[in-house]
Amino acid sequence: MGDTTPSYLVNKRQGEIFARFHIGSSTPDLPAFGAENNNGTVQKSPFNFGLQKVGTQASLITCNSSLPRNDGSKKSYRPNAVRKMRRRAVFKNGDCNILQSRISKRRLRYLQDIFTTLVDSQWRWTLTIFAIGFVGSWLIFALIWWLIAYTHGDLEEQHLPINQNTSDWIPCVLHISGFTSCFLFSIETQHTIGYGVRTTTEECPEAVFIMCLQSIAGMIIQAFMVGIVFAKMTRPKLRTQTLQFSKNAVICQRDGQLCLMFRVGDMRKSHIIGASIRAQLIRAKKTKEGEVLNNFQTELTVNADGCDGNLFFIWPMTIVHKIDPDSPFYHVSASDLLQERFEIVVILEGTIESTGQTTQARSSYLASEVLWGHRFEPVVYYNKDRQGYEVNYSKFDNNLAVDTPLCSGAELAEFYRIQDLPDSEKQAISSDQTSFLLKSPLASMKNSSGDAKTLNIDDDSETRPFPTDYL
Repeated sequence: MGDTTPSYLVNKRQGEIFARFHIGSSTPDLPAFGAENNNGTVQKSPFNFGLQKVGTQASLITCNSSLPRNDGSKKSYRPNAVRKMRRRAVFKNGDCNILQSRISKRRLRYLQDIFTTLVDSQWRWTLTIFAIGFVGSWLIFALIWWLIAYTHGDLEEQHLPINQNTSDWIPCVLHISGFTSCFLFSIETQHTIGYGVRTTTEECPEAVFIMCLQSIAGMIIQAFMVGIVFAKMTRPKLRTQTLQFSKNAVICQRDGQLCLMFRVGDMRKSHIIGASIRAQLIRAKKTKEGEVLNNFQTELTVNADGCDGNLFFIWPMTIVHKIDPDSPFYHVSASDLLQERFEIVVILEGTIESTGQTTQARSSYLASEVLWGHRFEPVVYYNKDRQGYEVNYSKFDNNLAVDTPLCSGAELAEFYRIQDLPDSEKQAISSDQTSFLLKSPLASMKNSSGDAKTLNIDDDSETRPFPTDYL
């Protein structure tokens, strides 16, 4: 910064840098970086590092700055700016927000897999087709029986059942007097009701053949329809109605590291065997060639209680994604989160203990549903009266505001790295207000040949940028 810059602007920008590195209550006894001295002045030494307990809400107010960041790929937070919300790809209930159009030969393709089509269709369509299938088959075979009786002459006046005793007429089917009688006989034959009144005779071979054909067709239709209804009622998808995901995801510190967390629970006593959890980040990405991938998916590494993605799923568990150098959120701060547009899709898979079927439950979190500086309330307690662990699902979505660094994971790691350096190695070699540079200490080191080597403070290869992007 030039000499003509007013001193109050310099102090203001320094204060914003210091506020960005205010840390939560992990070590509240250490001196604060950027805290005020007893005389009311701000500690200006950039390497007098420490931690200070600062409320999340107060820190957010302090950190809301419109100053540009050095990293051009990041969007600085602008107060009162209209935020564009990302359109959700997966709804909270797990349904995918996907609309398919202009499919070539769509009807033919769906009819070729009619069983899956009927299972996936809504109940009203399934029951309608169920009724049409049975009634249609009854009517078709009733018409066939009527044609057999008509061609044999059973429907003539002197050959009707009331006159058969006097005329000694033997019909193809006894007690057939019209289409209604044929319809009733079709139902009895197809479902093997057997009232014992209408029966076939040996007079017409074609009637015997049609009776056998209708019996086989009736069994096939009934098995097909019952299979569809049973498949719809026992779909693993319905098991997901008792699998619950937290309404929001949270970001807070665990063991000194920023972590993205969400909660998942199972409300049934029958457990999910071999449960595994995955998380996918969906957001836009620009390749080196300039191609924009609007829905680029990135796998997030998640675990629960120090284990991998495989869960011993007997009570609600908090799933953790560590924001480390391999995380796509490593360079995202609290202010950046207000402008980010992404969606985190979480997928829980496992085998239903009672049925042995595989099920998959899904949910998602938009950037607006990620709470920075919160953690979940405990929901599992030991009930001494009932002698067992009790899960209070009324607190499943509850979270608490906790003191959390507002900087990104990368900046926090750099902060802790410098914090752990000896005082002799904390040497600022640039007082420029636009950036801080940390150089290796002026100490004698041994090179590969064994000779002493003195570092040159003007050697740019030894400089490392200090993360003060709000300057």
